[in-house]
Amino acid sequence: KPIIENITDAIYGSRKTICVISRSYLQSEWCSREIQMASFRLFDEQKDVLILLFLEEIPPHHLSPYYRMRKLVKKRTYLSWPQAVEHPGVFWQNVQRALQTGDALTENTDLLTGPT
Repeated sequence: KPIIENITDAIYGSRKTICVISRSYLQSEWCSREIQMASFRLFDEQKDVLILLFLEEIPPHHLSPYYRMRKLVKKRTYLSWPQAVEHPGVFWQNVQRALQTGDALTENTDLLTGPT
């Protein structure tokens, strides 16, 4: 299959999609395609099917070329490994919670410290 078809099938065939964002990922030619497909599914199904997990601190201006991701980061919560260094147990609990089906996380949920 063509790569884009594999990406689409994997995203739509999964309960949830975790995008692990790093500087290397952002430099990948497929990054924007993966985010585009995952965000299409997110908005199409109106379900919490996308989890953004930042592996490293990435300044907002580095997200500028990635319109969809920048928009998602502004509207939704995301997991940040660098912020979780002091509380790795809480981080992994939040990853597990985010992966649970039917668990509708709201835009006001802080995945590092819990609901606000």
